[in-house]
Amino acid sequence: MNKKIQVLVTTSMLAALTCVATMVIKVPTIGTNGYVNIGDTMVLISALVLGNPFGAMAAGLGSALADLLAGYAAYVPGTFLIKFLMAYVFCIVFISCKDKNVNTFVSFIIGSILAEIVMVGGYFFYEAVFLGYGYAAATSIPSNMIQGITCIVLANCMLPVLSRMKYYGKPLEARG
Repeated sequence: MNKKIQVLVTTSMLAALTCVATMVIKVPTIGTNGYVNIGDTMVLISALVLGNPFGAMAAGLGSALADLLAGYAAYVPGTFLIKFLMAYVFCIVFISCKDKNVNTFVSFIIGSILAEIVMVGGYFFYEAVFLGYGYAAATSIPSNMIQGITCIVLANCMLPVLSRMKYYGKPLEARG
């Protein structure tokens, strides 16, 4: 199969899986009218499988689509940018760590923690500034942190399987 088509199909599939993972398990958060989900698991996996920029694009598109379909249209632009940046940062950090011969698990943990910090800070900033919530946006920080930690654990559980996969002819261990 043509490599460009393979990347396009994989990007589309991961965007769809990100959307589904975001929408399937939703736990409403008190006081925020939002919800905690497991979509960030697929955001991290998209970055692992495709790298930049395609993994980031799959993460941003899938997450934004979930917000659109769930009726959170005001969040679509912010979610796209935040999830895109999450995946992008994760990939840069993961590959940088791997270049320094850091263990895959440690590289994953460092990258995913920084990515989730982008998510928590990004939503606080977006809600405070663009949605006009001001300091009241801080009420979403605890639930976003819980979501981030949960998704790091879930994605980490998938790491042993993902590390054996081939990524366009290159295993995860050889990337970067």
